[in-house]
Amino acid sequence: MPAIDLTRILPEARIAELPNPYFGKVRDCYDLPDTGSGEQRILISSDRISAFDRILTAIPWKGQVLTQMARWWFENTADIAPNHVLSYPDPNVVIGKKVEILPVEIVVRGYLAGTTGTSVLTLYKKGVRQMYGHTLPDGLRDNEALPQPIITPTSKAFDGGHDEPLDEAAIVSGGLLTQAQWDEVSAMALALFARGQSIAAQRGLILVDTKYEFGLDADGRILLADEIHTPDSSRYWHAASYAEAFAAGTRPASFDKDVIRAWVAERCDPYADPIPQIPAEMIAQTSAAYIEAYETITGESFVPDASGTTPLERVRSNLAPWFG
Repeated sequence: MPAIDLTRILPEARIAELPNPYFGKVRDCYDLPDTGSGEQRILISSDRISAFDRILTAIPWKGQVLTQMARWWFENTADIAPNHVLSYPDPNVVIGKKVEILPVEIVVRGYLAGTTGTSVLTLYKKGVRQMYGHTLPDGLRDNEALPQPIITPTSKAFDGGHDEPLDEAAIVSGGLLTQAQWDEVSAMALALFARGQSIAAQRGLILVDTKYEFGLDADGRILLADEIHTPDSSRYWHAASYAEAFAAGTRPASFDKDVIRAWVAERCDPYADPIPQIPAEMIAQTSAAYIEAYETITGESFVPDASGTTPLERVRSNLAPWFG
């Protein structure tokens, strides 16, 4: 694993020479003018880490890790689902087709797990057996494998609202997707998840659940967008820990991306109070966890790009051909 230089971070990528900026929680994006081949978007993954609807800190190499891990998965699933990617001019940057994100969030779950209000485990423990258009049997235990993977779609809350559980009938009758679009998206999602679980198993991992983003391009084609099978969009367990943890009724060991989140929540009201300074050793530990996830999931060594005086200078240089 490479040595972690805590000063080598990309906290933001605000580049005045690029047009039509849009700054998200962790990505800084720019929409390029249509030159005849369709609209394109530059997506720059910063090293910001967010929780509680705010930015907590920056984690060295996080943006490169997630961009390159998603790239690995996009390339290893392109036969299942076409995706938005056009090129990678920099390790932190994707140039992709601009898509209109579909208003349904597609979550595929293989296990009775989760902590949010819309997770299957939360609902199941409340006595719910019919959810998301599926009927689950009685007698399932926490973190048990479901009879087969299921899609648990929710409405996509674009304006800060809460996601709401949906099923196929509500999606189609409500006009969120046509029947043909739902059939295509659901088939691709289950096939992507099966590929992900198969590859994860070869790495000694269990892909528990994941989120997919699909969008429509200018021609109305459905494309896989955003990211795929990264620790930020997926839950992974270490397979070797599963049997013992399941027998004990505890959570299997995982890539815990919530270390910083838990540390902050123990020390303040993270929705209202100032965020305390996060220790350097915790930032380094989190960076190492992201790198470990990359190397375990892809089976490849992570090679940080330390070219350029700073990460931002390198990104600016690599994106110069797109300056207006």
